[in-house]
Amino acid sequence: MPRDFLKDTKGQYDVVVIGSGLGGLTVANVLARAGHSVLLLEQHYKLGGLATWFKRPRGQIFDISLHGFPVGMIKSCRRYWSAEIADRIVQLKSIRFDNPMFSLTTAFTRDDFTRLLIERFAVAPATIAAFFDTARGMNFFDDQTTTTGQLFERFFPGRQDVVRLLMEPIVYANGSTLEDPAITYGIVFSNFMSKGVFIFEGGTDHLIRLMQNELVRNGADVRIRCDVERILVDRGRVAGVQVNGRTIKCRAVVSNANLKSTIFDLVGPQHFDRPFVDEAREVRLNNSSTQVYMAFRPGDLIEESTGDLLFSSTAREFRTDLLLSRDITSRTFSFYYPRTRPETPPRCFVVSSTNARHEDWTGLTPEDYEASKRDLIETTLDALERYVPNCRQRIVHAEAATPVTFQHYTKHVAGASFGTKFEGLAVSRNLPEQVGGLYHAGSVGIIMSGWLGAINYGVIVANSVDGELTKRSVS
Repeated sequence: MPRDFLKDTKGQYDVVVIGSGLGGLTVANVLARAGHSVLLLEQHYKLGGLATWFKRPRGQIFDISLHGFPVGMIKSCRRYWSAEIADRIVQLKSIRFDNPMFSLTTAFTRDDFTRLLIERFAVAPATIAAFFDTARGMNFFDDQTTTTGQLFERFFPGRQDVVRLLMEPIVYANGSTLEDPAITYGIVFSNFMSKGVFIFEGGTDHLIRLMQNELVRNGADVRIRCDVERILVDRGRVAGVQVNGRTIKCRAVVSNANLKSTIFDLVGPQHFDRPFVDEAREVRLNNSSTQVYMAFRPGDLIEESTGDLLFSSTAREFRTDLLLSRDITSRTFSFYYPRTRPETPPRCFVVSSTNARHEDWTGLTPEDYEASKRDLIETTLDALERYVPNCRQRIVHAEAATPVTFQHYTKHVAGASFGTKFEGLAVSRNLPEQVGGLYHAGSVGIIMSGWLGAINYGVIVANSVDGELTKRSVS
């Protein structure tokens, strides 16, 4: 008999959370801790969304996105998750840049970037301080007409080398471009620039296991392989969800799915005002990614001076179209040394990430698609050879993921790794004004991308839901 993944669930909950990305997980934990009955539904067989991992035979564990996040993760995890999780967050040692304009290593802090900009790029200290202070002062409500490109031109006119140094890591972190609003760059940049880049020691599998334990301890009902087909609406309010052919009632729904699929697929445009639907249709999807996962032989260790993150490019200039092109010139290599998973036998892994367009990978025949993936792997190995000698002979497993892969496993529209562009934030926040009890906590507005953004947006949304449920209970 097929397994009933909804066995012993209740007929009604205060809140149903759809999707278990870091935003959805955090919403569920905050609300369960506040005493609400919470049902978390995940369509995949693992929790985590893109904060996940996969295993291959002979002890190979690949992290999908454990590549680096700001120091703010420590505070957020300690406050909204547990001290056990926060205490495992550690700083990366060295971030490298290697391109035709410059080659350098940095601790990725404001002090070290200031030193580099003065010593290597001959930028005046006053200009550097003014730029950092401007970025630090940005918030959600600032002017959205100024682009990131215009921000750089204001402080560093004509300095493509400086732009490359300051912009390339943020493109990797959240998919932003020079054409996006400056605040989508400034907020993320400032978060990273405070004290460097961090990861979770123990790997994503250990992190998600700790999060799941915390959810259960706080009373959340957590279910996998539960694919929500419909969010049910009655007289302008959320009434429940239809999942695995069953109806479960609730007072509120928080969707951690893609914003556009939440509105147009799970709810249906007929439940929203026409101007809101028009606004939602205009929301642009953000970029997707390709990745190549590489495992070295057990005990074959990479020299740690290679760096923790390596922003590598052969392009002579920094341009958005080059970053997204199928003719890949820029790759970010994430190196996982034995200290990443200190409890397991010593092993090294490398993940190569590149920004990509979904449309470049769809419409291919199965044969062409597989050939393209093989080419992606081969060209990536060629690029890695510059930094890890004889890597082809030392790597025992390599495989690739594309925007089609991400779409398949996460159901993200067009495999959008970074959700929607900035205009999606207002649409996401205004959902409960359209349908009572309907909320969204996902990757929107670029600034809500990445691990810290996902967790913090989850907290914001959870507080809104808690306030609404408490108010309705009192009334």
